[in-house]
Amino acid sequence: LVQLVESGGGSVEPGGSLTLACAESEYMYVTYWMAWFRQAPGKEREGVASLGMGHREAEYADSVKGRFTISHDDAKMTLYLQMNSLKPEDTAMYYCAADTRQPRRPVLEPLSVDEYNDWGQGTQVTVSS
Repeated sequence: LVQLVESGGGSVEPGGSLTLACAESEYMYVTYWMAWFRQAPGKEREGVASLGMGHREAEYADSVKGRFTISHDDAKMTLYLQMNSLKPEDTAMYYCAADTRQPRRPVLEPLSVDEYNDWGQGTQVTVSS
């Protein structure tokens, strides 16, 4: 299993910005996918943004399109989530995830929890005034 360690969470006022980071213990090959999920109290875990490591295709939940950006630094082996124009409804625990299952097979729903087998411990994001 790949170890994933998130950082960068915190408290911010509405309209503010945060950048989350997820450090990986192993190299993410081009066939892998990585993603950010979030879970608010009493709600199911939902996909926020995903990134195919091959062609770097990104997908976003409708609720964050235009405000969040997912990216990856290969040299630093780190996944990022830049979050701008934050809203109170963005408050949640944010998790980094990776699909490293073998044998490889197509990821059909990049924002589905069922597509990922490696998970970080999460970092809390709180948006309030």
